Amino acid sequence: MAFTAPIEHFRFSESYRSAFAGKRVLITGSGRDGGIGQALALAAALNGAAAVGVHFHRSYRDGFDLVDKLREQGVRAFALQADVTNMQDLWASRGYVVDQLEGGGPDLIICNSGLSEEGYRFGRALPEREGESRAERRARVRQSFIDRLEESRMVLDTKIDGFVAMTHLWAGEAVYHNRPLTLIYVSSRQAIDPGVGVPGYVIANWAVLPLPLVLQANLGRSAHLVDACCLMLPFVRTGMTERYAGEPRVFERWQPRMLEPCEAAHAVTRLLARPSAELDLESFELLVEGTATAARLTWSRISLEVNDEMLDWSVAAPLVYRAPTAAGT
Repeated sequence: MAFTAPIEHFRFSESYRSAFAGKRVLITGSGRDGGIGQALALAAALNGAAAVGVHFHRSYRDGFDLVDKLREQGVRAFALQADVTNMQDLWASRGYVVDQLEGGGPDLIICNSGLSEEGYRFGRALPEREGESRAERRARVRQSFIDRLEESRMVLDTKIDGFVAMTHLWAGEAVYHNRPLTLIYVSSRQAIDPGVGVPGYVIANWAVLPLPLVLQANLGRSAHLVDACCLMLPFVRTGMTERYAGEPRVFERWQPRMLEPCEAAHAVTRLLARPSAELDLESFELLVEGTATAARLTWSRISLEVNDEMLDWSVAAPLVYRAPTAAGT
């Protein structure tokens, strides 16, 4: 596929330059043309990043095209092919990335790799077909069950395993070398407001939201070296969503129209230009309001709180167990 992104749409205001200026940036899932990852790579490259790593697994043709375009713009860019669900493959990429960055690791990693299901009736029986025998229906239902769960498994593995592995690899490098690192986890607003037909996508995007806090707890005294936050993005027109662009019933629950990748990248760049203390350990949701012709983009901070409410019947009659005596009674 030819490179189609409108490059000039990714040069943003000087006031947002601090988001990427001088940073060595690695963006997972940034190879596919027209994708969110590609948009973020362009935003970084055209707004002052010192180097940009374009990661892909299967979208190698688009990925190489993007790297070529970035180099034409005078940007130091390199391609990285790796399967984020394959730990051996990912570990093997470590040395290559360090070499490309002249002996140092990334300063900013945007974990963006992700897939979505084609859509299916989660928890619902398939509709019957006229004239279909019971044996045929049983075979069709079985095959659909296997295919759909296999699809969801890939969605879950790519997002959850990929994000955890990238975090473990590069946070460990940052701590070992006593070098600051920022991790950005790209999630979806459907994580907190699920849609129909994409159970693996919703669960995977929800599962990555606690990662900043989990990382902080595990780093302990070294937590000051690594900042991390999550971004919940709305519907953006990409290869995964293009088929729904003309169907408002799919996305109008959340927004008046789909965002273009450059618009989403502009909003992300504006957020990342804020002081790191405002971003660390937080989750942010990008809201699209207004109309299809005049969309208004704003960010909100999302608090994931657990409400603990005691049950009266349990408090009134708790189960009580006494420790055994020395005699074992």
